[in-house]
Amino acid sequence: MSVKEIQEAMEKGNVCFGIRQALKYANRSADPKFKGVKLSNIFIAKDTREETVEKLESAGIEFIVLKSKESIAKELNLDFECEVFSLVSKGAPSVKAKK
Repeated sequence: MSVKEIQEAMEKGNVCFGIRQALKYANRSADPKFKGVKLSNIFIAKDTREETVEKLESAGIEFIVLKSKESIAKELNLDFECEVFSLVSKGAPSVKAKK
């Protein structure tokens, strides 16, 4: 379980970023639009805010702690820092932008 696993999921389009996405997919298992979409792993940065960790724990979501946000962003070649990375077993459904 490592940053390499996140990188592979990013290449397949099977990663979601942020606490909101993690909670969304964890709570939508009964929604037909999300049928077949399951969280396989949740990774968090070691310097994740305490409130974020508490939200994951209160939702009953297990997670793996990795490096700092800055280190993860550098390794994944991201132009932003993220605290929570959710790997999904199937590509997340696309959402059309509202006009």
